[in-house]
Amino acid sequence: MNPKVEWFFSKDTKWKEEYAELRNLVLDCGLTEELKWGCPCYTNNTESQQESNIVLIHGFKEYCALLFMQGALLKDSKGILIQQTENVQAARQIRFSSLAEILNHKTTIIEYIHEAIAINNAGLKVELKKITEYKVPEEFQIILDEMPALNTAFKALTPGRQKSYLFYFSQAKQAKTREARIEKYVPKILEGKGLED
Repeated sequence: MNPKVEWFFSKDTKWKEEYAELRNLVLDCGLTEELKWGCPCYTNNTESQQESNIVLIHGFKEYCALLFMQGALLKDSKGILIQQTENVQAARQIRFSSLAEILNHKTTIIEYIHEAIAINNAGLKVELKKITEYKVPEEFQIILDEMPALNTAFKALTPGRQKSYLFYFSQAKQAKTREARIEKYVPKILEGKGLED
């Protein structure tokens, strides 16, 4: 148990008991506890490779979850893994809405954690889509074509920043909203900054 993570488990929350049980299950599998993204993250440290994130515990209004970083590679023999959104490529969740659910799936949870560790030890990773496979919204493509400086600046961004912009722009259902989002972020792109910078 990592003292830096203790606040997460000691805070008064709807999922306090569930978090504690998930923590015990994960730690019993021999993973190292870290604090990443404001959540307890469990890593696999082996002599042959650097630290790798295996699973993390997080909670939402309707459920708490165990998130497997390379969950798309798990066999999911019980059919319990959930892809949070269609744009999540590698990670998968097992969601819980009660302590009883966790206790009922204890054996399966442990099996999945051990499988995730084995996948990590084998060096396997989900092959992520390349930036060229993402659709550029029509409204953004028009501006890129009209502004060579913007096109150059956008292509100079890291692939992750490019994906974030394309995803954010594409999420808007109406053309008017897409245009407003694009207009708002053109200056940031020209400055070489990402969506969250």
